Amino acid sequence: MLERIKAVLDTLSKSERKVADLVLAQPNLVANAPIAQIADLAAVSQPTVIRFCRSLNCSGLQDFKLRLTRSLVSGVPYVHSMVSADDSAHDLAKKLFDNNISHLLRCRNELDTDVLEKAIKILSNTPKIEVWGQGQSGAVAIDAQNKFFRLGVPTVAYTDPHMHGMSASMLKPGDAVIAVSNSGRTLDMLRSVEIARDSGADVIGITHSKSPMAKRCNICLFADTMEDPDLYTPMITRIVHLVIIDVLAVGVALKRGPELIDQLEKMKRNMKEKRVRGHEH
Repeated sequence: MLERIKAVLDTLSKSERKVADLVLAQPNLVANAPIAQIADLAAVSQPTVIRFCRSLNCSGLQDFKLRLTRSLVSGVPYVHSMVSADDSAHDLAKKLFDNNISHLLRCRNELDTDVLEKAIKILSNTPKIEVWGQGQSGAVAIDAQNKFFRLGVPTVAYTDPHMHGMSASMLKPGDAVIAVSNSGRTLDMLRSVEIARDSGADVIGITHSKSPMAKRCNICLFADTMEDPDLYTPMITRIVHLVIIDVLAVGVALKRGPELIDQLEKMKRNMKEKRVRGHEH
């Protein structure tokens, strides 16, 4: 699609050329942005955006975005979907930063805040939090443990399927599980989620909306990215998962209120003993 746009540049009107320049400069942003934002960034009207799409033989903006997305997901197999083998360091940095920013914005806009509020309430009132993740998602689970245990809630992360499988059967009503999975199709994780629910625990999923796991959790926060986990390492998805964990942790901290502030202040004071004295930055 990008090569096609370059080929027709000279045939476009002056205003359509502005849209083309925006697409060529920030294709990932355009692929996820609403028409109003595209028009604003290109400094043209919304009908001009539609005319540009039709100049490329697309039926409209959604058809154009679909074709653009398909053409973008064609990078180096098993490395990253957005890069090519001859990219410079400058190109790599720009592509990866732009791609992550556009996906974070998309997931922010699509996040169900009612479900988010329910998840924060569950985590604020539970006596115990378990976080499960395997493979790449295991790193997210460990990060979540580091955040939640500081909020005064006993928290453990399990990245081994045998461990979260055994733990699931020992959970009690009122306990909470955060199950993190990029694909949402891992058999061990699906089985552990089912066991946890049968035990009476509340399971909060962080996964793809169309995955089997999304249907098995009590509630689910969706992270729908365009990465193919069978072909590429899920870099963007991991970052989206980490941000969702941050939102949950900050939400729980706010719910806990003043008592938590005193606890965190004490912890920070103790941590200073482990640092070399010097200028604060």
